Amino acid sequence: MIWIANALGGVIVLAIGIIIRVFNGSSLIAGYNTAPATEREKYDERALTRFVGDLLITASAVLLAGGLLDAAAGARGVIVSVSWLAFVALLIGGTVYANTGGRFRR
Repeated sequence: MIWIANALGGVIVLAIGIIIRVFNGSSLIAGYNTAPATEREKYDERALTRFVGDLLITASAVLLAGGLLDAAAGARGVIVSVSWLAFVALLIGGTVYANTGGRFRR
């Protein structure tokens, strides 16, 4: 039954990722949405929203795959635990990547 948490979490993260990616939801990106307009002008908003949206969509795929594999294999949460670790590692890695090297500066 723990796979349901993965499925629900994956669907929520997928929905947020699609909103950010497709509908240019830069107001959902923490830090960027509270920055002054002069600071936001220094960044390529389109590239930033595409990256964050893609990151969240990929992270949701990890959660959904973990939940479905766990349900199919009957692994009693082992695959779910691994998928959550991969999810966290992916988000930390994506955050470090986005914040180093000035990748989204104009």
